[in-house]
Amino acid sequence: MASTSVRAGMLSLVFLVLFLGIWEFGTQVIAPQQGELSEYELLMGGADQEARVPPPSEIIRHAVAELSDPFYDRGSNDKGIGTQLAYSIYRVLTGFLGAMAVALPLGFLIGMSPLMYKALNPYIQVLRPISPLAWMPLALFVIQDSEQSAIFVIFICSIWPMLLNTAFGVANVRQDWVNVARTHELSPIKTAVTVILPAAAPTILTGMRISIGIAWLVIVAAEMLVGGTGIGYYVWNEWNNLDLASVIFSILMIGVVGMLLDLALGKAQKLVEYKE
Repeated sequence: MASTSVRAGMLSLVFLVLFLGIWEFGTQVIAPQQGELSEYELLMGGADQEARVPPPSEIIRHAVAELSDPFYDRGSNDKGIGTQLAYSIYRVLTGFLGAMAVALPLGFLIGMSPLMYKALNPYIQVLRPISPLAWMPLALFVIQDSEQSAIFVIFICSIWPMLLNTAFGVANVRQDWVNVARTHELSPIKTAVTVILPAAAPTILTGMRISIGIAWLVIVAAEMLVGGTGIGYYVWNEWNNLDLASVIFSILMIGVVGMLLDLALGKAQKLVEYKE
């Protein structure tokens, strides 16, 4: 097992070096001809000749500079990458925790009661396919606050995977375990906490992992719409400045943070699976 992991890690590193080498070589050799503008640049009214996809070496230099002081704040349009990520993570976790507070109890209710499942399922099936960003105009009108509207959108997109996975996990708990709890005259709440919750926990955490991934995707798009602060706004602002090194660096940071969020819930899922 260990040797396989080491070989996989080495192979992954080889792929990375090869990819970066091709990228670096391509940006140095296949460069735009001086004095020529692309069709897009002509439509934009001309562009700086240096506005091009930067090589990896330039992005690495930019990353070192940004990460050396990630939390600076020099005004509304000049904040460090750490500050921007902190705003986005705060919004994601706030909306995610709000969704969890609603989805878990409601999922238990739906999973334990066929009557409630049949009564609520039509509403779930209508609301679930709606794009989270479609709620943004209504949220902005009703809430009249861009940050709270972004949190509401995260709440909406996070609730459905957790709700459905919780209901599925609860409904599929082995019936003989529930019967044993009834034999011991446990109350419905105690049965839910001591018997059903541990059995359904891996499925519930799967829904939570799906939800946090969707939430992190959506917050970037939401912040591009509402502006102000956050990693989505940072990407859009740097694009407007034609600073492609910052754009690519921020895209990589989005991926890293998303991976860390998923890893955290993945570790929790392995713990409950082990204890099960």
